[in-house]
Amino acid sequence: MTYWKICKQGSQKEGKAVMSDLPKDKLPKQEKKVVKLPADGTRGKEKAGRTKDPMSNVFGLDDHGFSEDHTGGMTPNTYQLGPLKQFPVSAVSHILKEEINNNLHDEKYDVQHCRHLTLMLCEEIRNRVKELLIPRFKTVVLVHIGQLNGQGMQISSRCLWDPSFDTFTSYSFKNSSLFCSATVYGVYFE
Repeated sequence: MTYWKICKQGSQKEGKAVMSDLPKDKLPKQEKKVVKLPADGTRGKEKAGRTKDPMSNVFGLDDHGFSEDHTGGMTPNTYQLGPLKQFPVSAVSHILKEEINNNLHDEKYDVQHCRHLTLMLCEEIRNRVKELLIPRFKTVVLVHIGQLNGQGMQISSRCLWDPSFDTFTSYSFKNSSLFCSATVYGVYFE
């Protein structure tokens, strides 16, 4: 039995219900207005063309709780703990050498041009590695191009990976005016 009912019953014994019988912090709650939706599931103030509840779109689910994305892009579980074949380091290394030597052998260093060359080399190397169709490996391509002025340079990276499956290959190049260092990481994706 709620506090309001107890106080109401107690004050009815005296013959009248008085609000002062309730403590100040326990005032009765106001009734909430309940709005009924039409049977077709639409709302009166919705924008034209919208027929679904906005919450279903947030989660990507339709009215029955199924995914709207019926693309089938997910592969079923294989319970495979390792790759069927290792990452082809020698083939990727050959791609690195070929792309860098072909694109940079007579280039002179220019800031704007080398910025464009870096992006172009990354795309070309990534596309050629993708053509190898290496299953379950994610590839990361890093290319650094800089001016050659007799300075020293160290490039390092840190990764969290499984050394039994994940690997990398790198290649360094320099001519009379620039240097290039490129690295391709092959990380096994379970």
